[in-house]
Amino acid sequence: MSKIWTEITIKTTTEAVEAITNILFENGAEGAMIDDPKDFNFEKTHEYDWDYVEDDILEENRKDDSVKIKTYVDEKINIMEFISIIQEKINLLPNYGLDIGQGKVYSESVDEQDWANNWKKYYKPTRIGEKIIIKPEWEDYSANSDDILIEMNPGMAFGTGNHETTSMCVANLEKFVKDDSTVFDIGCGSGILGITAAKLGAKKVIGIDIDKIAVDVAKENIEKNNVSNIMSAVEGNLADDIDKNIKADVLVANIMADIVILLSKDVKNFLAKDGIFISSGIILDKIDEVSKALEANGFEVIEVQKKGEWACILAR
Repeated sequence: MSKIWTEITIKTTTEAVEAITNILFENGAEGAMIDDPKDFNFEKTHEYDWDYVEDDILEENRKDDSVKIKTYVDEKINIMEFISIIQEKINLLPNYGLDIGQGKVYSESVDEQDWANNWKKYYKPTRIGEKIIIKPEWEDYSANSDDILIEMNPGMAFGTGNHETTSMCVANLEKFVKDDSTVFDIGCGSGILGITAAKLGAKKVIGIDIDKIAVDVAKENIEKNNVSNIMSAVEGNLADDIDKNIKADVLVANIMADIVILLSKDVKNFLAKDGIFISSGIILDKIDEVSKALEANGFEVIEVQKKGEWACILAR
């Protein structure tokens, strides 16, 4: 019998995404999907991304340009209390200078099977970086000879609004991953970045995430892409759950600015000499704050890259 979930949707702005996702996680949400029309429109301007998303989804986004953050909660959580707390905390965000847009919380019941099938329409094969093609398992794709094909099962750990940050991370993995590289993927989610590193030739990849659902999805995707001899995924956090004797040549974290700031205190302990720290998921307003935190913890910021509303910071 299919499980019934409650779908919680918050309509807001790109600026408020980080704060609202933090509110969700702090109050028991186990994952979040971010649907930002700006990301879809950005991709559609590139000829090679023509099939990233279907026209009906683009038309939906033209009618309503608000960012939609979705999470799914089961009957273990008191739904009315959850919504009340989330709405109350969102209403406080303008006091901190954040534009929350509509800032409204909506809910509806959804069957687990319907949830899974409805989200399939958002995912189409797309090129990320120079060679990487991300393909959902239900889609067909004819790859070029030099393409690196990664097949993903989005599951409950895959977001629809993070493509700009993902593409910047992938482009930098293509640049920095070598045949003898050890790579850590922090906040691995579906495992997309770690799997990319493995497909690019890394000798060892470790993905880690505090979300058990994300780790389970990552493990499935690791098996699906035949890189289990290179990549593993573990539940936990960097400071406590990765052996400090293992040093990464490349450490990638596509998460949020505040988490990158926290990570900056420990990352040096896990990087090899001359190792590179690729951090993304950083809104433009947070660039200086993240850069200062990295520099205060012994890093040299070597490059800041920007796409749309997001930044990727490279540091040694």
